[in-house]
Formats: sequence, C-alpha cells, structure tokens
Amino acid sequence: MASRPLARESVARLAVGVAALGLPLALLGAWQVTKNSQAVTLHARMSEDGGWAPDTLRAEVGRTLDLRLISDDVIHGFAVGHSQSASLDLPPGQMISTTLTFDESGTYTFYCTRWCGPNHWRMRGVIEVSGPAATVPSPQPPLYETLGIDIDAPHPAAVVPNVRPSAARGAALGVAVPKALTARSSYVARSPADLWLALRGDPGTRGLPDDQVWDFVAWTWRSNTNEAALDQGASLYARNCAACHGETGAGDGVMSDSVVAATMEPSGSAGPADFSDPSRMLGASPALLHGKITRGGMGTGMPYWGPVFTEAEIWALTDYLWTFQFEESP
Repeated sequence: MASRPLARESVARLAVGVAALGLPLALLGAWQVTKNSQAVTLHARMSEDGGWAPDTLRAEVGRTLDLRLISDDVIHGFAVGHSQSASLDLPPGQMISTTLTFDESGTYTFYCTRWCGPNHWRMRGVIEVSGPAATVPSPQPPLYETLGIDIDAPHPAAVVPNVRPSAARGAALGVAVPKALTARSSYVARSPADLWLALRGDPGTRGLPDDQVWDFVAWTWRSNTNEAALDQGASLYARNCAACHGETGAGDGVMSDSVVAATMEPSGSAGPADFSDPSRMLGASPALLHGKITRGGMGTGMPYWGPVFTEAEIWALTDYLWTFQFEESP
C-alpha cells in the first residue's frame, strides 16, 4: 500500500522529464523547418508601375522557397516557366501563399499569366537557384540558326491556294510521293508553299489539280502532329496569344491596338501577326515559327517564350498555328 504514492511520484517525475526534453526537441524541429525554407513577399504591379518587386529571387536546391504573393493594383497571375505547377491568380489586395522547391540549379523565369495591360508580357522575373551544378548536355544552337533561317526577314509565299486546303481531303487522295518530300526533316525546314512547288514537279501529283495538291500539303502538315499536341497548343494560344493575335488568328485581339501603340518605334510595327493570311503563313516553315515563338520579335512587342514554355509546348503551339490555314475535315 505504501508503494502507491511512490509510483505516482515516479510517473509525475517522468512526465516532467519528457516535457522538459520535448521543448528543446520542438525548438530544434522548428529551427530545422526554418533552416530549410526561405520566405519572400513578392508584390505584383502593372508593368508600367514597376512589375514584380523584387524581380530577382534567390533560392537553393532542395530548400523550400516560401512566397507571399500580393497584387497591388489589378488581378495578376503567377507561374514559373518550365514547371508543371498550376498558375495562381492574385486578386488585388489579397495575400496568396505558395511554396517552391527546385531540384536543379539554374535560372528560372516567373511571369504574369493574366492580361493586365499592353505591356503584360514584360512582367517577368527570375529565380536564381544555387547548388550543385546539374549535368546537362552542351546547349545546341536554335533550329532556325542551324537551318540558316532569318526569322526577322519577310517570307511571303510564292503561291497560295484558291480555297482553304483540307487535311482530310488530302488523306483521301492516296498519293504516292518520295518520302524525302514528307519526312520530318523536310517538314520542319520547308514552308507549305515550297512543298507545293516541289509536289507540282513530282510525277506522283502531276495529274492532280492545284487545289488537291494543296490538300496533300495540308495532310502532310497534319501528319506531323497529333490531337494531344493540337489540344495543348490551343490551350496555350488561348491563354497567351489570343489577346493580341485574336481568337481566329487574324491579328485583331482585344489588346492588339494597345500593343501597337506601346511598341511603335522608328522602325515601325504593323501589329500582331495575322495567322489567317495565307501569303504570310504559307511562306513560313515550322522552324521559322518555332524560332519566332522561342526568341520573340525584335522591336515588335512579340515576347520571347523560350524561358517560359518547354520545347514540347513550343512545338505544340507551332502545330496549332497551322489550323488557321488548314482544315482537318472537308
């Protein structure tokens, strides 16, 4: 009977010891969380009022970057290029928190995803991530440079169709032509007009009328993509391009006039490209469009998307642009 108070006293001493030990452990855990994270408040303003502040962030490989995002004026969006993370909307005056963790060192571009003004595309910033250098292959020159294409020079089509070409009608022709004319390497380097001229001189299409040869060209272009890529390209176009180039690609988007006014220089700017114009598009090769999207247009207000879109996304967007010229069904 006398041992019971002693037992209770032992239990109490043990509880006090555990609590005393738990406090340092909790502090150590909190310190470890703090040690492995960084917290930054990032303000968003329209480009004319400063854009992102700060516009350069620093992080470390494997260490969490905690961001507190605040829009100081209109609704903005936040996303990091070459990332699978969904974009975030930033309503004015509200703090939105998010965390980023990088597996590889390098420079990453963050950007606004909401059209907030004529200079929306200038809302870019960078995250400089330090740490062990990643083992990557040596950078290759852009495809347009490899092919010797001047993406700043006009490339008008030497010939255009009388009616809108149809990929479905082209597939139904069953034309046999040398594979060299329709191979991927030929496709990326050659414009549709150039392929049409080459096909006009080939025995396999000699008996076809001009419009049917254009249908076969449309089928060749459709054969070099797929439904998934076209769907992805359509989504990218709607989010990033339609405001300037228009829903139908005619260069008449809701921001087109503002972009022209904001970018006019002595060299001049004719406004966003019209992808529905056959003389413009059918004289351009896929490599030319790919380069234009990647590098942007010097002095034209056309932003560079290379640091933002992945290579697959740029090709998907390139593929989608041809839908403004070629029908998929009769």
